[in-house]
Amino acid sequence: MDLLSRTDQELIHFYLSGNNTGLETLINRHKSKIYTSIFLLVKDTYLAEDLFQDTFIKVIKTLKNGKYNEEGKFLPWVMRIAHNLVIDYFRKEKRTPVITNYDGFDIFDVLHFYDESIEDQLLREQTHQDLRTMIQRLPDSQKEVLIMRHYGEMSFKDIAEATGVSINTALGRMRYAINNLKKMMEIKELSLNSQKLPTFLQ
Repeated sequence: MDLLSRTDQELIHFYLSGNNTGLETLINRHKSKIYTSIFLLVKDTYLAEDLFQDTFIKVIKTLKNGKYNEEGKFLPWVMRIAHNLVIDYFRKEKRTPVITNYDGFDIFDVLHFYDESIEDQLLREQTHQDLRTMIQRLPDSQKEVLIMRHYGEMSFKDIAEATGVSINTALGRMRYAINNLKKMMEIKELSLNSQKLPTFLQ
């Protein structure tokens, strides 16, 4: 049985019928985006791993209890769970995320490029290092919306509900995030072919 070609919903049905590889395939399919989204908010590798595991523990419980009804929207649903766990963590810690420099998970591991020369690859890696730093400099509210939209593939309606703001506010934060990133890039004078950049900056 080729599970890789199955839809998320089919994999959920396989899992609920006793095929654990259905869940394993689901996790492998989405883990980069989900982990990346958590890590960009908490900026701590070990904490991100813990919250990632907690997210899927909650996913499994919800699936087994028959309470999952987000057909066709598995990733955005999991992203909402992950986001709520991150918010709960900071609420318990009574602190907000702090912008820091870090070494660790590369958020651009989820992007794939082909047919690159060594020169192109080196240039891309340097540019992504710069972009990582720039994303961390965004205000938390802007960074949160950007992460949910482009890594969690969430609609602005879902983002608005998850963050407790209006759709217009979520859209506005996204515009500000992209504009701020572009301004920072202009200051850095990054002259890269747009095909080497993430879609949201093209």
